[in-house]
Order: sequence, then structure tokens, then C-alpha cells
Amino acid sequence: MNKNTNIPTQKLPLQGAGGARLIIVLGAAESGVGAAYLAQQQGYEVFVSDFGAIDGHYRKQLQDWNIRFEEGGHTDEEILKATEVIKSPGIPDKAPIVKKIKEKGIPILSEIEFAGRYCDAKIIGITGSNGKTTTTSLTYSILKNAGLNVGLAGNIGKSFAYQVATEKFDHYVLELSSFMLDDMYEFKTDIAVLLNITPDHLDRYDYKLENYAASKFRITQNQTADDVFIYCADDPETIKGMAGRKFTALQLPFSINKKIEQGAYLEKDNIVINTHQQHFEMSITELALQGKHNIYNSMASGIVAKVLELRNETIRESMATFKNIEHRLESVGKISGISFINDSKATNVNSTWYALESMTTEVVLILGGVDKGNDYSMLKDLVRQKVKAIVCLGKDNQRIHDAFEDDVEIIVNTYSAQEAATVAYHLATKGDTVLLSPACASFDLFKNYEDRGNQFKQAVKEL
Repeated sequence: MNKNTNIPTQKLPLQGAGGARLIIVLGAAESGVGAAYLAQQQGYEVFVSDFGAIDGHYRKQLQDWNIRFEEGGHTDEEILKATEVIKSPGIPDKAPIVKKIKEKGIPILSEIEFAGRYCDAKIIGITGSNGKTTTTSLTYSILKNAGLNVGLAGNIGKSFAYQVATEKFDHYVLELSSFMLDDMYEFKTDIAVLLNITPDHLDRYDYKLENYAASKFRITQNQTADDVFIYCADDPETIKGMAGRKFTALQLPFSINKKIEQGAYLEKDNIVINTHQQHFEMSITELALQGKHNIYNSMASGIVAKVLELRNETIRESMATFKNIEHRLESVGKISGISFINDSKATNVNSTWYALESMTTEVVLILGGVDKGNDYSMLKDLVRQKVKAIVCLGKDNQRIHDAFEDDVEIIVNTYSAQEAATVAYHLATKGDTVLLSPACASFDLFKNYEDRGNQFKQAVKEL
């Protein structure tokens, strides 16, 4: 692989305790470039290294900021001089360069961990296998509508580190993935939200659910009695994981199955939230986000809002008018009475289960991509009840055929978003829904899930 090193003529060997303090940033996308900017601002010498090609937008930013970088490979001798390494969450621990850094005993941390050192805002951290982005976006929307000076970051929006360097927010709502949490040690959330734990990314966790769950519970580390932990009392893996752990924060669970004294529950068709002397109620029929999973998401966001003692009218209005994020059960349009829905963000089986659970018509389901060790058995009942045909969208679809050949009469292979949309359209009839909810990652045929969703939407427009 050809390596391209960009070294501006002006190199700044900034001195700190014990000599030059060198921060190496691995990965030059939103997270890494933001971290590099903050590190430079804080007086570090900075070098950014990306094994692949750097996107033009990020390359220009690094050049404009006079930050040294390389792409198309890693220079070991440069990287192993680091005081600390900030690693992109997408780089696995088994990557050769990461192994070398660990062997040398150089600390590796996440962008969130690093930026947290320079941030005194109140932090609301949200994690879970499913619903993270929706709940983070909804929570941010409620806080912003309430007039709070709030930032949105983590797995969504602009880099947390870049915002810490350039903004002065009083609150941050952070979407935190397990990969981010893995490299967080001193960082503390004032309000931690754990939505659920279901098998996902197990390829990064030795195919052990308990390892993945341990990563999720890191969101509660360093919390004190002044902090809050919000979790789903109906989620078996969360409850199982809590059994062997100690929590010092105030616990506020939510449930749709049982009454909760302090937290949130469902009474008839009303969400009821009680925290301290705060009380809130809202009919689920008024929620902008419909479906069982969105009742959970709304409960979690609502508890955060009441912990912050926001006005009920603001919470109610925000929950009633919120527009969901792109690529999450996004309505693309209707053609010949057939509805098209883009749920490309469903990159695991559980997300697809939630999508199917919310469907009220017969479905032509577009599934497939990079299978992360998926167990499709949980989808079988819903597929039998609601799915008339499956359109596979991926390079290798054999596991989908094996999983559903006894449940669906028609399973078709396709190899592009355009082909998938066209085939699904012909298999559907008036009143049906064509649902792109792949249950898999997108990297076999697409850049990412956004690219997959955008190509699908374009294909639908061209039908």
C-alpha cells in the first residue's frame, strides 16, 4: 500500500512534563480529526495516521490546521513515540498497529475520553444495542426546545472533541457505542442511559455476549451518588448484567410490563414518569414515534427531561412533533399503493425485529449485507406472520436462505440497491410495504449504512 505523508514545514515540538508530549491519532474521520484539533489546542504535538485513504474534507481540515498526517499505512517508529494514542472506535484491538502500541505500554483512549478531560458540561450518555440514535436525537431535541445550551455528539453529529474545542455548551447528549466505551476509563456521565443489550458486534467480543454486555455497562463507571442511571427493567440481559455489579448512582428504570415507583411505566395507554417530586404523563397515541420500541425510547428521553426538571409542556410538544432520524424507519414514499420504508440503520437482527414488529401491512423485506454472526431465529415468527417475500441484498446470502427457506415461499438474491428496489416493487401488491431493514452491516456493497439507505431512496424515486 502506498503511503502518503503530509508534513507541513512548521512542526511544533511542544514541551510538557517529561519532554515533548506527542498525541498520535489513529483514524482520520470525524472523531479522529476532531480529537487532533483539540489536542493541538491543548498544546500537544499531534500526528494523525490512517491506514486507508483520508476523505478530502478531513484532509483539507488537517492541512488548514497545520496538523501532520499520513494515509495509506502506519509509520511504526513515529506512532510508537506517542505519549498517548487516541484510537478511532472502528479500529479493532486485533489490528497489528494496536497490538504494537499495547506491547509498548502506551495508553490507548477514545476521543470521548480525551475530550472529557477538557469539558465541564453536564453529560447525558446514551448506549444500547438498539434505539441509541433515536433516543439521543429525541433527548437532544427536548433539551434544545426547552432552551438549554446543549450539544449533540458521540456516534452522531459533529465530533465531541471538536465541539469541546470550539463551543461552550452547558450540556451534552452523547450517543456512545460499545467501541467508544471500550477505550473510556476516567470519563463520567452525569446521566447514563442503557436502553437494551442484544447480540451485536460479537465478532469484536470473542463471540461472547457477556463481553459485549460488560462493554455497555462501562457507561456507569465512575458515577457517584449524585448521578443517575436509567435502564430498561424489561430487558433480560440488562437485568442479568446488573446482578453482578454495584451501582452508586440513583437508579431510574423504565418498563411497559410493570408499575415503577421511581422511573417510567405504561398505565393503559399512558406513559407515566415519576422522579423526585417530578411527574409527567402522556398518551402513547400522541407520540410522533410509534411502535413498542419507541415507547421505550420515549420513556428514556422523558426520564432524562424530568431529572433535569424540564416543563411538561415542552416535553410533550417535543415528543409529539419529533421527526425521526434519516435511515431509521424513514418513509420514502408510495408508488401504486405500495409503501417504501428505509430502515438501513438496522444493522443487527434486533433492529429488524423492532421494524417488523411495527409493521401493520404485508411486507416485502429487503435483508442482507455483512453478517456479524447473526442468529435469525428471533425473526422467524414475525417473518411467518408478516413477510410475503424476502429480497436479499448482499454478496453472500446463503445464511438468509438457510434461516428462512421454511418460512417464506419467495427468497430472491440481488446485488445492488436498484435491483433490490425493483425486484421488491414487482413482488409487492397494492397495500403492501417494501421494508429495507437489512439486519446486517453494509460494507460488502456500500460505503456505510447511510450510503445503502441513500442508494435505496434514489432507486425508489427512479421506479
